[in-house]
Amino acid sequence: MIKEVGYLSPTPVQLKAIPAVLTGSDVMAVAQTGTGKTASFVLPLLQLLSGGPKVKPNHVRALVLTPTRELAIQVAEAVTTYGKHFSLKSSVVYGGVKINPQMMKLRSGSDILVATPGRLLDLFRQNAIKFQQVETLILDEADRMLGLGFANDIHKILTLLPQKRQNLLFSATLSSDIQALTADLLKKPTMINISPQQLAATTVQQCAYEVDREKKSALLSHLIRKKGWQNVLVFMRTKNGADNLVKKLVRDGISAEALHGDKSQAVRTRALNNFKTNKINILVATDLAARGIDIEGLPQVVNFDLPKIAENYIHRIGRTGRADSEGAAISLVCADEVKLLARIETLIGQTLFREVEPDFVPTHKVPLTRQMKQCPQKPKKPKNRST
Repeated sequence: MIKEVGYLSPTPVQLKAIPAVLTGSDVMAVAQTGTGKTASFVLPLLQLLSGGPKVKPNHVRALVLTPTRELAIQVAEAVTTYGKHFSLKSSVVYGGVKINPQMMKLRSGSDILVATPGRLLDLFRQNAIKFQQVETLILDEADRMLGLGFANDIHKILTLLPQKRQNLLFSATLSSDIQALTADLLKKPTMINISPQQLAATTVQQCAYEVDREKKSALLSHLIRKKGWQNVLVFMRTKNGADNLVKKLVRDGISAEALHGDKSQAVRTRALNNFKTNKINILVATDLAARGIDIEGLPQVVNFDLPKIAENYIHRIGRTGRADSEGAAISLVCADEVKLLARIETLIGQTLFREVEPDFVPTHKVPLTRQMKQCPQKPKKPKNRST
């Protein structure tokens, strides 16, 4: 199966995590996005479960918790792909859709259940799921779950699970909250830390354009046309901003759709599928999608708005340049975002190259050129830090 999906050699996190998971010990793994964390727990999990007892009706043997619907679907797809030759049952449950079909699917039991915390608790309250058979708990993108406010739900779920179980925790960062969760959850874990947590992927070329806020959409349309971009993931800070940008791009003759939390699950799934199949060229998303989207060969990411939390920049641009492929991250920076840019550059330990578009000349209300000098020099060495 590994050869069938095109894997030739394990990534660093897979090389360390897979043997550790197979031993049955608890694991804490920190690695940036795009490093193969999903396969590092799904592959050994399939092997461990294949030799175990048959799952009972409404029971679960391995539980994978994810922060978003998109990530839940992505992990479930990986389980289906990697488990093609295993006689194991898998299911995925998440909110935003009708609960009854999910309850029906769970009746026969699931060797591996991928779930978002809220929907999992809803199913438990309706007696649709039982946890007595749980052998392994996996928290995927644990820092993102805590950041989205799922701490209480996670602790409720932990009280429902058997005391004796294997716990696997995967995260892109090692924040103080994650360290506290690790201390509470894991017993003598194997600790895996792949590279500095906050270092942006070296396969991603990063640059910034200076532009007035009201000129950003015009500049984006200009760049899409001039550079012939076919697949662009654009990040916005707000849902309304995402919808408004889509309207402007469509008026400019550019196919685009929005992806954010106010959209129904059916609409979100359709938008993502349209983007993956090239039916649309531009997908405009909020940070909901920063760690829940895996698009093979995505050539570029655009930060239309800089994130207020610098760490989210890492997760956004981690959607491109994955699995050692090359990618580009373009940030459109206006006057009131200069401080945000400075925080990002401090975090990643390098200064973004200031790009100039000669065919597009915005009128600046603030002379950004004095604040954002062209910096073609070599990046500074990143600081090794934990957050």
